[in-house]
Amino acid sequence: MTKSPDEKPLEVLDRTSSCAEGQIVTHDALVTQRGIKSRHAQMMAIGGTIGTGLFVGVGEVLALAGPANILLAYITICIIVYAIITATNEMNTYLPFSGCSMAAYGTRFVSPSLGFAMGLLYWYSFGILVAYETTAAALVINYWSNPVPLAVWITLMLIVVLALNFFPVKVYGETEFWFASLKVFLIIGLLILSFVLFLGGGPNHTRLGFHYWKSPGAFNTYLVSGSTGRFCAFLYTLCYSVFSFNFAPELLVVAAGEMQNPRKNLPRAAKQYFYRLIIFYILGVLAIGVICPSNASGLTNGTGVAASPWVIAIKRAGIHGLDSVVNAVIITSAWSSANSYLYMSSRTLYSLARAGSAPKIFTRCTRHGVPYYAVLCSSLFSLLAYMDCSSGASTAFNWFVSLTNTAGFTSWTCCGIIFLRFRAACNAQGLKDLPYRSRLQPWMGIIATMACPILLLCNGFEVFFHGHWSVSSFLTSYVGLFVFVAVYTGHRVMRWRDGWWIPAEKVDLVSGLEEVEALGVDGDDDGEKRGFWRKLWE
Repeated sequence: MTKSPDEKPLEVLDRTSSCAEGQIVTHDALVTQRGIKSRHAQMMAIGGTIGTGLFVGVGEVLALAGPANILLAYITICIIVYAIITATNEMNTYLPFSGCSMAAYGTRFVSPSLGFAMGLLYWYSFGILVAYETTAAALVINYWSNPVPLAVWITLMLIVVLALNFFPVKVYGETEFWFASLKVFLIIGLLILSFVLFLGGGPNHTRLGFHYWKSPGAFNTYLVSGSTGRFCAFLYTLCYSVFSFNFAPELLVVAAGEMQNPRKNLPRAAKQYFYRLIIFYILGVLAIGVICPSNASGLTNGTGVAASPWVIAIKRAGIHGLDSVVNAVIITSAWSSANSYLYMSSRTLYSLARAGSAPKIFTRCTRHGVPYYAVLCSSLFSLLAYMDCSSGASTAFNWFVSLTNTAGFTSWTCCGIIFLRFRAACNAQGLKDLPYRSRLQPWMGIIATMACPILLLCNGFEVFFHGHWSVSSFLTSYVGLFVFVAVYTGHRVMRWRDGWWIPAEKVDLVSGLEEVEALGVDGDDDGEKRGFWRKLWE
């Protein structure tokens, strides 16, 4: 394709492949713009989707499984997550077109049915998680006694989240930069505090060491006693802990279409992931197991942030006032996650519309590149948060949240399949010069693709034990998987003439590539020399 001299890059990129069919089409509407800077991308990679799971939800599995089980489980999940992020980054760095998403890559590299099912999964999962994180943030506020109704806090938070997503994407990137910075400072501060308490530097001068690994113990049992019970506790933790990582790799994929210089910034962000996983997650759960006993009453009896192992440990150490500081940052973390999930949900709907799998109206953007109809439609999921304001409706709200229980493993399984088909297409078509190629691939991708469906099926394994069967528990654990299979099957029936997958030699690896390279994403945006501080800021 040739480009006329007076065409703007924005107009050229709008003729990129209709993320799905690999065909070059022209849209009259404006498209999203590249306003996410390098520092935004790095910080999004480090803390973009860290929400209440790492700060509060981890307490439940600590009480059930014990510190050693939770550490082993998080190490295992971190390996899987890093395998997924390096796999998706190969595709994402090669084709970071406007409206890209894993659903778009699924349609392009595997089949339209897989892409459509993934797109719908992402859209409703991200949307529901906006409501979940907003409700979590509002509930955390109740840690302090206040007469303000829960619905008021939810309303205020949703207004801010919605407003931020209607601003240009550079505003989203800027807010996430500062939100994620707060998370980073909090976790680093908590790790330092844990080390101090480990050595006995707290107000009570009690040297903790690994005392709690000895009493009450490093490994708890679950469902049955003995070694089988310890393995069940580990397996439960393995399945539950995915919520702390939910859709973290997918955030960078969605953001790539609006990122400045993605072919330079995405590999950097992938490297940041390695350190993020070690420092935030592995060292984080190790610290939790050191400073908080698994039999602490607050882990099971507390509500909201009172069940956070960090807050419990701070209170046990006799440190006054710090729990409120931690609580405040946890609120911003949940708020930030809600902001990210609405961004991802709206961009997924935008991507589906560009692929022809959703009404074309959702491709319309403001002059600043914001798909305003997609943002508005996706924000409707956030209204589910009000269901948690009444005891009767909260049960229904939990059913909606259960749709996302298996979404993480379902998504990562599909990501692995898409990556392997992408590699097969590259090999079949002789494409060896990729902008980013991980030395761990394709073997880590193969391992992750095999592990994720196993963990997906084990998500509700406890209901199959004698005396633990429950129809509601079974549906809560697997309803998301049933919905995904039903959507995929329905689309396959409608597109029965299509093959199960696109042959490797026919996969479109070209459409949109010229436009991506024409934007100068392969190197610096310009030849201007920048000082150290300007480089750091930009």
